[in-house]
Parts: sequence; C-alpha cells; structure tokens
Amino acid sequence: MTLPSENIKFLENLAYRSAHWAGSPWAYLMAVGFTLIWLASGPFLYFSNDWELIMRVAGGTVTFIMVFLIQRSQNKDSLAMQIKLNEIIAALHGANNRMISIEDLSEGEINSLQKDYQSLATHIHKDGETSTHAVSIEDVVKLEEKAMSES
Repeated sequence: MTLPSENIKFLENLAYRSAHWAGSPWAYLMAVGFTLIWLASGPFLYFSNDWELIMRVAGGTVTFIMVFLIQRSQNKDSLAMQIKLNEIIAALHGANNRMISIEDLSEGEINSLQKDYQSLATHIHKDGETSTHAVSIEDVVKLEEKAMSES
C-alpha cells in the first residue's frame, strides 16, 4: 500500500516540524512547566494513584513519540552525510571509489575493511612515512598476504 505523494509530503512536513519544535526552548519550558504543575498539585491530590498515573502516561506517550521523531531525524541526517561523503570520495583524485556506499555492505565486510585500513595505518606508521604518502589498501593487503605466506 502506497500513500499518495501529497500525504507523504504532509507527513514529512509534520515530522520535521514536530522534531524541530520538540528541540526548541519552548518545548523544554513546557515540559518543565508541566512537571512543576504536576509536582505542585501532588499535595492537593494527596499524591494519589491517579496523580502518579498522569505523569506516567504523559511521560510514556511523549517518550514513545520522540523515539520515532529522533530516529527519523537520525536516518535523514545519516543519509545526507553518506551522500556528502560519497561526493567527496568521487571527486577526489586517487580516492578509493570502492568506499562509495559502503554503508550497504554487511557488518562483516565493513569490519574486514576496517581491519585493512588499520593495517594501512600501521604500515604507514611502521615505515616512518608521512600521512601524505600515497599507499593503496591493495598494496597493504598484498604485503600482509606475502608476510602470511612467508610465515
């Protein structure tokens, strides 16, 4: 089931505005004000179960909604950051273009790449080379394979 594009746009705007407002000083002041009113009303309501339930329900509801707003904002920010990094990698001469969209790889493949780059950093540091010296990850992998076959 697909929503019409005007509904999707409306929901995106609603989520954006809600997340933006939830991070504002006004939202913070409202939360503090609500809490202070709730605390002040405690003695008048004899700290009853209903009095306690009000804060539990309000807090749980707000938390539930905020989890989704925060996750949506995080997903959008992460995607935008990945696109920017992909553009930089694609534009840089000598950059490893295999790194474009590595976020789509499995966790095991990403861990393997991280180990390769850790080896690259160790190789550069071991030989006293500066960080501006061009060393490809493929060269390091070949060196490691050669060292392992000699062992």
